[in-house]
Parts: sequence; structure tokens; C-alpha cells
Amino acid sequence: MSTDASVPLAKNEDSPRGFAFALTAYLLWGFLPIYMKAVAHISPAEVIAHRIVWSLPLAGIVLIVLGRTQDIRAALSSPRMLAMAALTASLITVNWGTYVWAIGAGHSLDAALGYFINPLFSIFLGAVFLKEKLQPLQIAAIALAALAVAILALDSGGIPWVALTLAVSWGFYALLRKTLPLGPNQGFFLEVLILSGPAVLYILYLEFGGQGHLYRTGLADTTLLLGCGVITAVPLMIYANGAKLLKLSTIGIMQYIAPTMIFLIAVFVFHEPFGTARMIAFPLIWAGLFLYSWSMLKGSRAG
Repeated sequence: MSTDASVPLAKNEDSPRGFAFALTAYLLWGFLPIYMKAVAHISPAEVIAHRIVWSLPLAGIVLIVLGRTQDIRAALSSPRMLAMAALTASLITVNWGTYVWAIGAGHSLDAALGYFINPLFSIFLGAVFLKEKLQPLQIAAIALAALAVAILALDSGGIPWVALTLAVSWGFYALLRKTLPLGPNQGFFLEVLILSGPAVLYILYLEFGGQGHLYRTGLADTTLLLGCGVITAVPLMIYANGAKLLKLSTIGIMQYIAPTMIFLIAVFVFHEPFGTARMIAFPLIWAGLFLYSWSMLKGSRAG
């Protein structure tokens, strides 16, 4: 899942087309747990490998249609850009792997928590690395998120590592992507291009070793694995094009759609337990997000 609200905006105004694009992307991400549950019998590593490999041609077609292949040629000749893309590709792989494992292992609520925490963690990263000044409401929001994490840690006897891994990996991914001078579509293509070599080798290793699911275990698995490219690349590129046509504050509010849907699916479709600690922690996170959103909207009006 990708909800980077830092995509540069062409104009500081909303458009119906941009809203439709962004809403479509967030709804697709919101329903993603159902797809991931369908491939839960396949190892997360194999699923991620197929997400990478089958995303590559789709992302390539988009760049050809947009006429932006020259950007990729320039990036491939820059060692610094390749190194940065390799780092962001590694972070997104960690994020995807954790997410796929979490859904399959019955930790969808932890995944939702991670993506609820993410905006607040991004504020923290902005203050630490970009020297962005924190507003009082933002400090309060971060404090509420930290308190929620502490409550979950005390309840479970350990840190909620799924939620934190998702929030931290995506937070650093979004932060580092700001330093990569490529558009969202070009950056995504470069990342999956870098990852595609190891991914193809891993798939071949599994298939020739008799452990793969691409064609040995039936049409259903083949279809699901081939579809991994679609469910990975399509929402991301729809979102990237919609974000350019929306205000940052609008994107900031809309990014809660996907984790809210994940939360509802986890509770009402997957029937994951929602114990006392979560009953306390999730409202604390939601309160923090309310403060964050209020602060962002105030800043938008003031601007």
C-alpha cells in the first residue's frame, strides 16, 4: 500500500478528476486485505516477488504512454540516483513483505494501526530530518500515538512490531523519495526494475525446485499471482496522478480511507479479536489523527 501525501502539486486547488482518482486508489488499497487473504497459503516472499515482476511491465507501459522513458535512461546513468532508488526499493520491499505476512497471519488490525500511525510518524520525521517546526497540536498528536503504542506494548509484553514496521518503513520511504528527483511513476518503475532481477531468480528457484505456485498448483493460484502486478501498480499510479490535482490537506484527510477499511475488514470480515488494549489504543490514535487533521486544515486556511 502507498499513501505518500508528499507528491508535488501542480495547483493548490482540488479538482473532481483528482478526487475521483484518489478515491479510487484508496478504495482499492482498502480492499487489498481480501486479495492478500486469498494468497495467504503462499509464502509472503513468493507473493512479493510476483508483485515486483508483474508490476514492471505495467509501470513500463505507463511510462511509454506518458513519453517519460528518457527520465529512466537518465536515472540509469546516475550512480547516486540508482543508490537512492535501491534504498527506497529495499524499504518498500520491507513494507510490502510485512503487510502481506500480517494479513495472512491474522494481524490485519496491526496493519491498520500501522497505517493510522504513519501520518504522525511522518510529522516526527519531518521535524527530525527536515527541521520542520512542530505545532502544539502536532506534538499532542504524536504524544497520543506514542501512548497508544505503549499501551499495546504493555498488553502484549512486547512492542507492536507489525504496526511499527509498517509505519517506520513507509515513513522513511516517503522521506527518502523526496530526495529522488523523479516523478512518482518513474520512481516506481525504477524501484521495481532494480528489484526485478532478484525477484525473477527467486521465482525460478521456487518453480524449478517444485515449491512455486505459478503453474504447478492450478489456475486459481496462477491468476492470483499474475494479478499481483495489477493490484500493486494500478492503485499507486492512479493515486500519483490524482494527487497532483488535489490540495495537500485533501490528500491528508483522504489517506485515512484505506486504514479505516482495513480496520473494518479485520473486525467484521476476518473477525480478528479486538481486546481491551486495542479498544483504548485505537481511539487514542484516532484522537491524534483528529488533532493532526485539524492542525493541517488550520494551516491550509491560514495559507
